[in-house]
Amino acid sequence: MTVRATTAPAMPARADRGTGPQPAASAHLTGEVSRGGRVPAPVIVGVGLLGVALIAVVSLLLGTQSVAPGAILRALSGGEASTEVRGIVDSRIDRTVIGLVVGAAIGVCGVVLQGLTRNPLAEPGILGINAGAALAVVLGIKFFAISTVGGYVWFALAGAVVAAVVVQLLALLAPVRAQPVTMALAGAAIMATSTSVVGAIVVSDQGALDVFRFWQVGSVAGRNWSIVTEVAPFLILGFILCFASGRTLNAIALGDDLARGLGQRVVLHRLLAATGAILLAGSATALAGPIAFVGLVVPHVVRAVVGPDHRRILLGSLFAGPVLVIAADTVGRLVAAPSEVQAGIVCAVVGAPFLVALVRRMHVS
Repeated sequence: MTVRATTAPAMPARADRGTGPQPAASAHLTGEVSRGGRVPAPVIVGVGLLGVALIAVVSLLLGTQSVAPGAILRALSGGEASTEVRGIVDSRIDRTVIGLVVGAAIGVCGVVLQGLTRNPLAEPGILGINAGAALAVVLGIKFFAISTVGGYVWFALAGAVVAAVVVQLLALLAPVRAQPVTMALAGAAIMATSTSVVGAIVVSDQGALDVFRFWQVGSVAGRNWSIVTEVAPFLILGFILCFASGRTLNAIALGDDLARGLGQRVVLHRLLAATGAILLAGSATALAGPIAFVGLVVPHVVRAVVGPDHRRILLGSLFAGPVLVIAADTVGRLVAAPSEVQAGIVCAVVGAPFLVALVRRMHVS
């Protein structure tokens, strides 16, 4: 079976010898890709902020219960409003803030994972990272009685690290050109195993089931936005490491051999970028549970708009991720009113067809 990924250039066999770095290669290594057709960073930020602001307003205005816009504005401004309206508005603020943070984290994490692995299918859900984190959290609930996000995050990070390492080791056993599909299959195996163990635990333990059942499907509902402060150190460090990896990801797109030939410390930079991605994936899972496909869809959509420069893709995904998660949460409140469909389920409905289309484009033969 031969697999050809279309989202990254082929890996060169070796760096040029004796002639020094070529101008084009040096330009890519430093991230200075061609400007033709590229969206400037200020435009990305401006459009991104506008998109996030608009979807946040929609999230505050719409929900399972109909509330007049005027009443919502009064509640937001501290004016006269009923206790019921204040409760509804506070709940929508909580889930909007959490959706913003989780979406940004998963979107940026997806960019880094795809860049590091040069795999267009790389995403925390597909690679089994979310499932590993979820399994670790369930084990923490079962055996250590954890019940706070501060407790979840340590187990989620540990589970994410273990799952990422196992998937990478399994992928390395395959030929280089088959690694994208092998990595996805390894992630599916991790996901299936973790899901089975989780099911066995929650079915046999009613207490664990009550704590875990709504968290498992991925949801931003039922949480106070203040829990973000419990994972803030991990999020901040994760974002710093991921955004600092933009130039490194541009270099890796040319192949590790060429990057080394041009003076890049590939192993160290890969480790730092991977650490950032795992911190973001673990933190997002601790906050909202395993929300899949956001890290797959967002980088591809942003890349199609802003071009191949990973620095711009990271910046665009920082805004596109929250838009997708908050939109999914809002749609979930409306399609089954007065009940709700969790954001993780809505994202899966959107992401699954996208995954099928992406696999077809990879020309597996």
